[in-house]
Amino acid sequence: MRGTRVEIRLAALRNNALRAAELAGDAQVFAMVKANGYGHGLLLAAETMLDSVSGLGVAVLDEARTLREHGIALPILVAEGFFDAEELEAAARLSLEVVVHSLWQVELLLANPCPVRIWLKVNAGMNRLGLRPNEALSAAARLSQAGNAPVGVMSHFACADMDEDIHSEKQLLLARSVAEQLQLPLSASNSAALLRYPRAHAQRVRPGIMLYGSSPFNWQTAAELGLQVSHRFSARLIAINAVEAGESVGYGATWTASDPRQIGVVAVGYGDGYPRHAPSGTPVAVNGVVTTLVGRVSMDMITIDVTGLSASVGDEVELWGDVVDVDDVARACGTISYELFCQITQRPERTIV
Repeated sequence: MRGTRVEIRLAALRNNALRAAELAGDAQVFAMVKANGYGHGLLLAAETMLDSVSGLGVAVLDEARTLREHGIALPILVAEGFFDAEELEAAARLSLEVVVHSLWQVELLLANPCPVRIWLKVNAGMNRLGLRPNEALSAAARLSQAGNAPVGVMSHFACADMDEDIHSEKQLLLARSVAEQLQLPLSASNSAALLRYPRAHAQRVRPGIMLYGSSPFNWQTAAELGLQVSHRFSARLIAINAVEAGESVGYGATWTASDPRQIGVVAVGYGDGYPRHAPSGTPVAVNGVVTTLVGRVSMDMITIDVTGLSASVGDEVELWGDVVDVDDVARACGTISYELFCQITQRPERTIV
């Protein structure tokens, strides 16, 4: 009845997965479906892309367990690996691939040998997770002697989505050097590297955000990259108020009308996952016509400028999707589309197209 909804488009997910496979060439494509499929639904995203990819990527074991319990048989990579012996045993039981990124995991695995497929993560300069190259080579030797030889080398690019990227080439050389010394396949490319650096594709790529219809670049749109919108967020106008010059709108009186305006109230707020920090000027669209947010975002409502528009109570307001690019909203909010997708709550109605 409230009319606040998220529309998930399966054909767009399939298109984007096929686009990733096209770009990857001979490399395997492991579709990242972590964080509830970037807000699209873990199972929905996985099942929709099954026939287009070589495997799936998740962050934690519980996500992988859910996929297995629902009959997903594709290879699954757990990017944060295991946290204790119980999870290590579960990974073996569920036939998962696990990332080993720290020496404490190496020690845990040596103390609890399990038949799991190990991808050894190399810290090539991002300094988040991963072993330094020399540590990785030493760990690989120890694991191999214990019967748990790694099956691949993994790394991650820090700046592949940046216009002036001066780091990715060096990171690729370091990661590739370790992989070549161990004579193992390499996986390093995220969406940005898959789209931008063919030489970095190696044997496996791990696209994420591009699968969900968003560009990793601020100079190129998703449409220009051959991607389709898979996530449309909309709500309804529930009131339209006349505001006189000099009057303010919303909490904190942060926006004041410079002349008489018509202000629409939309049934969506941070309780639905719309970003509270969205500033006045953030784009929205009423009946396909772009306008802007005014005033602060409330828990259940936002206010927008509908002056001069053909707008009535009950009309649809697109927060992002076909007319309003999610990446434009993200830039206005000083964030990225990943966060916007992932923070949608359970309150909006979800429709599957």
